[in-house]
Amino acid sequence: MAHDHCHHGHRGHGENARSTRALAWALGLTVFILIAEGVGGWLSNSLALLADAGHVLTDAGALGLSLFVAWLAQQPGSSAKTFGYLRWEILAALINGATLLGISAWIVYEAIMRFRHPEAVVGGLMFVIALVGLVVNAATVALLHGVRAGSLNVRGAYLHVLGDLLASVGTVIAAIIIRLTGWLHADPIASLVTTVLIVFGAWRLVRESVDVLLEAAPAHIALDTVRTRLESIPGVESTHDLHVWTVTSGMVAMSVHAIVRDSGNHQMVLEAAHDLLSEMGIHHSTVQLECEEMFERELHLHP
Repeated sequence: MAHDHCHHGHRGHGENARSTRALAWALGLTVFILIAEGVGGWLSNSLALLADAGHVLTDAGALGLSLFVAWLAQQPGSSAKTFGYLRWEILAALINGATLLGISAWIVYEAIMRFRHPEAVVGGLMFVIALVGLVVNAATVALLHGVRAGSLNVRGAYLHVLGDLLASVGTVIAAIIIRLTGWLHADPIASLVTTVLIVFGAWRLVRESVDVLLEAAPAHIALDTVRTRLESIPGVESTHDLHVWTVTSGMVAMSVHAIVRDSGNHQMVLEAAHDLLSEMGIHHSTVQLECEEMFERELHLHP
């Protein structure tokens, strides 16, 4: 029996530092928008502004959580936590996505109530505050856009801020319509359109986070392909108990049992498996090589 363990960091230190700086700046800008839109929405009686302020409030919490988790994920592991705190990144993404869905449900309810009972809105003030929010949100989105791809945690924060940018666009348009025509339904309509756009991204984030926590196979890696390529290595008779899962963003792990009857081929098979799996983006692997079937001893692996 032999094992092969190969370990690689899931993201470089420089990329993590850049993400942390971007999150810190984004948090500062988000707090500024929260104060401006909260006060402006209350003074103008605009649901669109208040809804946006509600999103911004969750964004401030989401960005704060993402910033904390980005730091926590870099802390070294221990004998009890051998992977360190990497999974907190996925938990933060799940919390961010679920929070977005909850806030979206509240906005839909409030918008329906506004359709039934329209309320006067101060269009001029609503427009000014929404325009300020649009500019600051655009700057925040630009900060996070370049660092969002490598981490579900950062992508969750990015979706929050992107949702605010869309809300600001809708609120500016609604403010102009109210100012020019007095049509109050433009306010809840802007809220609903924004919410629909946000829900799609939030649902995808929640789904991906749950898949990681359930240790589902990554969408970009087909188990049948991994099995076929491993069994194509000379000396490998068959494989079983194959599992591929994501530890955290960019870190894919795999374990497998393989029948290699000639023990003299074990080192060659391990090296070939290592190279093959690395090519497929699997950089943390455990390969157990067996000289003969161990059906009775591994009965729990063969349901």
